[in-house]
Formats: sequence, structure tokens, C-alpha cells
Amino acid sequence: MKKLFTVRSASKSFIGLSVLSISSVSIMALFNPQMVMDLVQVNLPNNDAYSSIRGVYGGVGLTLCAALIYTVRKNLQESLGLLGILWGSYAACRIITLLNEGQLGAFGNQWMKIELVFFLIAMILFQLNKRNRVQFQQHLKPARKL
Repeated sequence: MKKLFTVRSASKSFIGLSVLSISSVSIMALFNPQMVMDLVQVNLPNNDAYSSIRGVYGGVGLTLCAALIYTVRKNLQESLGLLGILWGSYAACRIITLLNEGQLGAFGNQWMKIELVFFLIAMILFQLNKRNRVQFQQHLKPARKL
């Protein structure tokens, strides 16, 4: 039982950390899209560019946060699966950029490493929770009488 509690607590903490990191960029994008783009030294040239960054990083990011908050309360596995897909996709896109356009800068390299680590954490916690759930359900089954 203690192992189950520890894995669940670690999972919820990881989901919370992910929500905080995603929401911080999302809130920044909603209020100041140029601030987000300054992280990669890109100037937004017009209102359509501002709108796009505000929508993708702000709106989509907050939608993901809402989905994570909802699913962590309803189904921890779904939250971890969603985070595995999210962090894995971010890392995969950086790898594609590395292969197609060449070497990433310091920002891209740092975040690629973070995203790969977060992907691995999400997948490990996903598997541990899955295994613990099966063991817990087997523990609850009544013993068969001979």
C-alpha cells in the first residue's frame, strides 16, 4: 500500500510540475507574446504573429493545463499518458529540427534534454501506476474457497 501511495504522490507531483511549467509560458504568451519569442530571439512583425503565438502558446497551453487538472482528478493514467505524448512530441519536434535544419542553440538543446527527461518520467510513472493498479485490484479480490 505504501508503494502505491508513493507512486501516486510522485505522479501527482510530476503532473503539478508540468502544469506549472506549461501554464507559466501560456500566461506569458497571453499577456505578452513577444516575451515568449524573445526566449528564442525572434521578433513578431505584425498582429497576426502576435495572435498566433497568443493562441498556440497561450490558448492551447492553458487548454492542456485544464485537461491535465481534470484528468488527474478522474484518471491519473490519462494525465500521465497525455504528458508522455506532450513531452515526447516536443522532444521529437526538436530532434526533427536538429536533423532537418541543423544544430540547435543553447535554448533548444536545454529544452530538448528537459523534454526527453520529462517524457521518460511520464512513461515510467505511467507503467508503475499501471502495475500498481493491477496488483491492488488482485489484492482486493476475495480468496477462492477450495
